[in-house]
Amino acid sequence: MKNLIRSLLIFSSLFSSFSIFSQSGNSNLPDSLFQGRSEVYFTFILADKADIHTLTRVISIDNVKGNVVQAYASKKEFSDFLQYNLDYKILPHPGTLLSAAELSRSNVNRPGNALTQWDFYPTYQQYLDYMAGFAGSHPDICRLDTVGTSIQGRLILTLRISQNISVEEAEPQFLYTSSLHGDEVTGYILMMHLIDYLLANYGTDPTVTNLINTTEICINPLANPDGTYRGGNNSVYGAVRYNANNIDLNRNFRDPKLGDHPDGNPWQPETIAWMDYADNNHFNMSANFHGGAEVFNYPWDTWPRLAADDNWWQLVGREWADTVHQHSPSGYFTFMNNGITNGYAWYEINGGRQDYMNYWHNCREVTVEISDIKILPVNQLLSYWDYNYRSFLNFIKESHYGFNGLVTDTVTDLPVAAKVFIQGHDKDFSEVYSRGTTGFYARPIYEGQYNVTFSAPGYYTKTIKNVSVSNWATTILNVQLRPLTYDAQDKTMNSVIVYPNPSDGHFRLILPEHPINPSCSIQVINTLGAVVYSSDINRFSGNSTVEIDVPGLPEGLYYLRFNSGYRIYIDKLVIKR
Repeated sequence: MKNLIRSLLIFSSLFSSFSIFSQSGNSNLPDSLFQGRSEVYFTFILADKADIHTLTRVISIDNVKGNVVQAYASKKEFSDFLQYNLDYKILPHPGTLLSAAELSRSNVNRPGNALTQWDFYPTYQQYLDYMAGFAGSHPDICRLDTVGTSIQGRLILTLRISQNISVEEAEPQFLYTSSLHGDEVTGYILMMHLIDYLLANYGTDPTVTNLINTTEICINPLANPDGTYRGGNNSVYGAVRYNANNIDLNRNFRDPKLGDHPDGNPWQPETIAWMDYADNNHFNMSANFHGGAEVFNYPWDTWPRLAADDNWWQLVGREWADTVHQHSPSGYFTFMNNGITNGYAWYEINGGRQDYMNYWHNCREVTVEISDIKILPVNQLLSYWDYNYRSFLNFIKESHYGFNGLVTDTVTDLPVAAKVFIQGHDKDFSEVYSRGTTGFYARPIYEGQYNVTFSAPGYYTKTIKNVSVSNWATTILNVQLRPLTYDAQDKTMNSVIVYPNPSDGHFRLILPEHPINPSCSIQVINTLGAVVYSSDINRFSGNSTVEIDVPGLPEGLYYLRFNSGYRIYIDKLVIKR
């Protein structure tokens, strides 16, 4: 996405190898330039750096360093760019810099094998076979999901990895995805390697085992298969940035500032697939991988104001970059602020997926530019894995830190879908929500003390004050919300009548006249607090009188607990023979 211009390369020397064009006298240039091309890669100099805020809506900016810009454009976008009368230079396209032979290997292991040597770019069919092989070899912890289908019919796939793969659990849901720009494929191979690494080390490596046991991890190595395999299914040679409709997918999402269709284009099938996938999941944290630079790019991209959790973003960004620096050669991942940057401080983009996930889905997503070279020579892929895999694992761990817990109903103990909002802190939809299916929520945040408010339709709002959080630690905060109907029913419902009492173990209950929630129950509890009898109320078919038979209980004092769905009644019950 954002291509780093190496510091030793000065702009004048860049222009010496290629012709400089200007709009003047070249009205037919787009027709000739785009013969056999779907997009061009080019560079130009800004007279005023502020002009980037206009040009970012015209072409697909790839990098800004000082006043030097690198960008991509479709034929229409390039025609619009020419109206600005800026001198420019066409650059070699990153997708054709290496030969097909330099990008592929034939001696690869069988799909699904534990720890393939990931020093090659698979064919499209090999990619499908590997993804299916992973799921088939580890069905107890792994499932293959189809996110959607590209314009040209290629599959967008995600591997879902979790201890109990068939059960939705109360745990963070985490997403890694790569290559939304089709010619930025270092992350593609590193994500295949990560899947292989997690599956191969589950049960033996404590860190990997704990992550899988406590997190639902989703990994999508290839988000734009049509772009990556634009030159054919057998090689990534000829890969392009855009999709098959010549649209930059990372400008095609709903934008916090500009709203729907910020690029002026219809939603693309790939965009729709990803928006639907986000709707159907509850991702707490995510990262999407790009290439052309080496930097941890955190929100926001679309506007200058800082995110509510800007200090947390800098913390986890520094953790990522500093960890990489410990295991890589000098100079790697040092762009901008020694490897991290606020997106807008670098340059503005609109319609990016990072901002979409943060704003519209309350998910902490970051853009990681993982290699200066968009398509690495295959002999460098294993080195880049070694530079980065520890940071991959650390970022998943971060989804557990801060505070998290369960939100449930005080009466039924069932999960509640609630808003978790931090007073005086949250803004721009930085709040999080508990999952209606499990009640689980997770709130990564920088260390401190916070007043946290839990609210949900039909419930009284509750605020927990001075919640203490430490960095790289977890505060468990379980909360129960009381239904609004609780007090109203308490005033109108009659009490439960128990007779005879004392009893020889056979007794009747006359229930309140108000309708009973089918999930309610009756329990008999001894003086030690043990439940000695339990039954769901729905077995009584709505009758107002219920017969209870507990003949085997010893004589003595017991407590009857009746949960109506609106409140809990407790009465004494004496068994005497």
